[in-house]
Amino acid sequence: MLVLADGTAFTGTAFGADGEAVGEVVFNTSLSGYQEIITDPSYRGQIVTMTAPQIGNYGVNPEDVESSRPWIEGLVVKECSPLPSNWRATQSLDAYLKEWGVVGIEGLDTRALTKHLRDSGAQEGVISTVDFDIDRLAAKAKASPGLVGRDLVRDVTCEKPYTWTEGPWGRAPETVTQKHQVVVYDFGVKRNILRCLVGVGCDVRVVPATTPASEVLASKPDGVVLSNGPGDPAAVTYAIETAQALVGRVPLFGICLGQQLLGLALGGATSKLKFGHHGGNQPVLDLATQQVTITAQNHGFTVDLDSLGPDVEATHVNLNDRTLEGLRHKKLPIFAVQYHPEASPGPHDAGYLFRRFVEMINA
Repeated sequence: MLVLADGTAFTGTAFGADGEAVGEVVFNTSLSGYQEIITDPSYRGQIVTMTAPQIGNYGVNPEDVESSRPWIEGLVVKECSPLPSNWRATQSLDAYLKEWGVVGIEGLDTRALTKHLRDSGAQEGVISTVDFDIDRLAAKAKASPGLVGRDLVRDVTCEKPYTWTEGPWGRAPETVTQKHQVVVYDFGVKRNILRCLVGVGCDVRVVPATTPASEVLASKPDGVVLSNGPGDPAAVTYAIETAQALVGRVPLFGICLGQQLLGLALGGATSKLKFGHHGGNQPVLDLATQQVTITAQNHGFTVDLDSLGPDVEATHVNLNDRTLEGLRHKKLPIFAVQYHPEASPGPHDAGYLFRRFVEMINA
């Protein structure tokens, strides 16, 4: 069963691991890329509902993961394909979730669940294969701490620094006259962000989320990337302090949680969205060019547009709800986006932003 904190209950068929999963229930509108979604550290603390009707039809393989393991708390689908068909597949989605202890449920009305979350907002829920008492499961969901005020970055960040050298699949890194030394703060970084940085000629060094700014600055990097990640940005106080210490000292590029942390570091405020943005079809307007880009997104918090000071300006807005999707500092080499330019899954319209980061370093 899947039971939400408000008592709404759905019955389905179990797949993946046996047991119980508790987390904030959200929906993702991507048609493919379920393996990348499952292994995206930004989903720590969340149960993901896929709106596409069939999931798992091309199986799972070790190359398409975005981190070393799945991070979702549970998975909800209309139908989990029992017969994956793809030459790259090494196992089924069901077997993969079993291997990593992730609970799944299929066969329920995912459209009804999505409409309920859209109207009432994302909320805590429980998937259980062992307890079928609705009132008891609803009480467990209500007792869940939720995401507000929780620092989940510590759960997903790397334990020690490492160098990343793999570039984008299918093409060689761009030929550059000078390689730039770039440090990436791992707040839950996706591997495709690292590949895209290598692809535009960066030497990439990844550091844990708690690494002091002084240590990073001592290595004299050409630029610093603040990565995506899970949870409430306001709760990650050490990362906000790090961002404040880096402002004005080195070119900065923030992605998703990285934008939220930069917004807070620059004096802004963040708030929780009703049901968040999760999927590969979010329209974003570039305020400078009036060009619309279709973007991949995964976030439940946003920087409040009106909270930014006079030195920070909005560069992009979401055309669905007018929330802030990009910002830049008017005087310092700092910009950020709320969406995912590395896609994975999703459209590649925004991939140019990695080149913009390098151009900012050059300037």
